[in-house]
Amino acid sequence: MSRFRYFLLYKPYGVLCQFSNPDGQHCTLADVLKVPKDVYPVGRLDTDSEGLLLLTNDKTVNARLLNPSQAHPRTYWVQVEGAPTDSDLEPLRRGIPININGKPHHTRPAGACILQSPPVLPERDPPIRYRKSIPDTWIELVLTEGKNRQVRRMTAAIGFPTLRLVRVAIGEWRLERMVPGEWQEIGGL
Repeated sequence: MSRFRYFLLYKPYGVLCQFSNPDGQHCTLADVLKVPKDVYPVGRLDTDSEGLLLLTNDKTVNARLLNPSQAHPRTYWVQVEGAPTDSDLEPLRRGIPININGKPHHTRPAGACILQSPPVLPERDPPIRYRKSIPDTWIELVLTEGKNRQVRRMTAAIGFPTLRLVRVAIGEWRLERMVPGEWQEIGGL
């Protein structure tokens, strides 16, 4: 019986959250880290999102973290177009209707606050387009569910489209001082 292994990765922007590359147009996790063939990501980040990703061959951890009835927090720093106020974020705290694959979904209440200053993050390659006439703001969102492109759909629904999206924590695990492409093996969960 093989032993369970656990890895944290700072998934870079532009990397597919899978090991195979059916269209050959993007880098994949296989281009970023070498892990045993039975190790897979727990959850996903879109190609145009970046940040913390947990990978393991422990199917019980995978099932526990992805089980909707056992919610665990995922923390995101989100650069949005515009200058939302605290009251603009209130619908996110209550839960809002969005569409997922053409079907209505009402999100769970989320933690939402405006970051007082931009977070210290590595520069993104390519960088976010700067527009002198349109401000941008960083917010922190804490979700307990993970639907397809949910953060982007939520910020768009309140009128502030996402420019950059970085997952900084999954439960107790944090990016800390990692940089895109960096990974580390961690002990048992």
